[in-house]
Amino acid sequence: MATLPPAPTPLYNHPLPALEAWLRELGASQSRTNVAQWDLHRPQWSARLELDVEELRVSWHQEGRTTARQFPYGLSRADVEAAILAGP
Repeated sequence: MATLPPAPTPLYNHPLPALEAWLRELGASQSRTNVAQWDLHRPQWSARLELDVEELRVSWHQEGRTTARQFPYGLSRADVEAAILAGP
């Protein structure tokens, strides 16, 4: 398991194995067909996370509605995690 940098560290300073470990810690599961996509399920909503070249894209799905946001890798892991878990 990759060691995570401190939570205030920008995502761009996380090696890929650390980013993947972080997503697993959040409870996300990696797509079998696209290794850049992850699915996260919560009781009130679900989300698709995509590790893109310049940003982390998140699409939340709740009650038939989709809300999408992009988070640049310059943001801290703590900030991105808080935004993801806050939901749509």
